[in-house]
Amino acid sequence: MKKRTERKIVIVTRETRIDGLKKRFTSVDQLSFYVESRGGRIEDYLEEDLNYRTSLERLKADLSSWGTLQFVDRAFLPNYVFGPEDTVVAIGQDGLVANTLKYLREGQPLVGVNPDPDRWDGVLLPFHVDDLDEVLPEVLGGTYRSENVSMAEARLNDGQSMFAVNDIFIGQRTHASARYVIEVGERKERHSSSGVIVSTGLGSTGWLKSIIHGASSIVTDSGGGEVPPRDLVLPWDTREFYFSVREPFPSRHTQCELVFGSITPGKPLRIRSLMAENGVLFSDGVESDFLEFNSGSEAEITISKIKGNVVVR
Repeated sequence: MKKRTERKIVIVTRETRIDGLKKRFTSVDQLSFYVESRGGRIEDYLEEDLNYRTSLERLKADLSSWGTLQFVDRAFLPNYVFGPEDTVVAIGQDGLVANTLKYLREGQPLVGVNPDPDRWDGVLLPFHVDDLDEVLPEVLGGTYRSENVSMAEARLNDGQSMFAVNDIFIGQRTHASARYVIEVGERKERHSSSGVIVSTGLGSTGWLKSIIHGASSIVTDSGGGEVPPRDLVLPWDTREFYFSVREPFPSRHTQCELVFGSITPGKPLRIRSLMAENGVLFSDGVESDFLEFNSGSEAEITISKIKGNVVVR
């Protein structure tokens, strides 16, 4: 028998592709023409949207008997304040779990629900809607299983800070070159590049993997011999992150030797901006939630003492 709780259950949602396109087009015919003229299938978009909405309605029906529900769209996460006793459920793709986790309090559990198992692998989405009747009592009772997730933290010299679950980007908001001074340990260089990526353990199978495979293919195809890529798949709770410099440009005034390395609790990454404008720092692909990083700004990227808490089977 379900026991209703006075605690609030916060359900974090996201737009589907159809939701995004509806903001741009005034009719279904226009939307359909746009998708199919670019080689897509409107039926795939509609199926994805239907599956998501169906799962969301089922989730709403199942959880409403447990307590008061509050729905929060991903776009509003930067401005939403989670209560310390809130039970948080994210229904969407893996990225939604990462986007949500960094806004929670330390130790606050997050339940990831896969709304469309046939479409999404869902590494961070171990539960289906039907599992909530079993897992929610465990979360409410504090008997759930979970895994810790190490997060990166960027702190600016003006006191602002930002957390990251997957990765941090430091560079230009445009396609112009980012100019900065990078420092790790005793090594320091002046750079002109497409920016710097810092990847966490959770993010090691994402952006970091693509950078390593891309670099390997460039070396091989440019005549440097076959260089098999070595994936750096790190545990979620690792205390060692990696940074990568994108497309560093060597010149009289810039170097490109310090382009890849590790960050540990005793060895942070420091970057000083040399950009007059458009310098930014953002995390987990959410470009709208950024810190300005222009001349005079200095950032120190470390492994945060705060860890995320993801509920698992």
